Amino acid sequence: MLEKYEFINHTADIGIKVKGKSLKDLFSNAGYAMFDILVEIKDVKPEENLTIKIPGGQIEDILADWLRELLLKFNIDGWVLKVFDVYRVDESGLEATVKGEKMDPSRHRLKTEIKAVTYHNLEVYKNGNIWKAQIIFDV
Repeated sequence: MLEKYEFINHTADIGIKVKGKSLKDLFSNAGYAMFDILVEIKDVKPEENLTIKIPGGQIEDILADWLRELLLKFNIDGWVLKVFDVYRVDESGLEATVKGEKMDPSRHRLKTEIKAVTYHNLEVYKNGNIWKAQIIFDV
């Protein structure tokens, strides 16, 4: 079974290495992994849908912009997310539906604050038939 993501040690930051069988899976797993850093994700109910669109560019930029947009939904709009259905991602951009609910402090335990998604050591590549990425978050 393919491990979807793992945490990596990085001084004063948190990093993740993400894997996916497709680029869509990779981006979905990256969103899930980031929210697993932020909150106790098992307590999140995928009750409401949000549509996310990211403009085109290099794949690394699209990944960073995707995670930044999700982080804004959390920090500014109060969304906790659990399901990340990326149905299009390529150099022309990304389209996805994400599912979650509004933050409820009585049910959602915060784990780690993420201040920013960084470009430090950011990479996206295909190894054989598996897509891989590394992302570092400023905490």
